[in-house]
Amino acid sequence: MVYAVVRAGGRQEKVEVGTVVVLDRIAADKNGNVELAPVLFVDGDKITHDAKALEKIKVVAEVLNDERGPKIVIQKFKNKTGYKVRQGHRQELTRIKITSIN
Repeated sequence: MVYAVVRAGGRQEKVEVGTVVVLDRIAADKNGNVELAPVLFVDGDKITHDAKALEKIKVVAEVLNDERGPKIVIQKFKNKTGYKVRQGHRQELTRIKITSIN
C-alpha cells in the first residue's frame, strides 16, 4: 500500500494514485498538471518523513476542473441600533486526480 500525505491549500490530505481531491484553487501548468509537496510518504512498512528524502518524491496530479463551493451567508446584527450587514461568499476550488507518486 503506497500513499502520501501532501500539503495543499493550508491543509494536509492523504492521497493515493487515483484519488480525487477538492482543494483551494491552484494553478496548473500548460499540460494541466500540478505537483504537490509531500509531508509524509508510506510505502508498505517503510515510512518516510525526513525533509531531504521527501525532496526526491514527487506527487503529480491532473486538474479535472475548477469549481466554486457552496454559498455561505454572513450576517451581522446589533440589537436596537439598526445595524445589520449581510454578505455572501463562495470559495474558489479545484478538483484534482492523483496520477503518480514517485
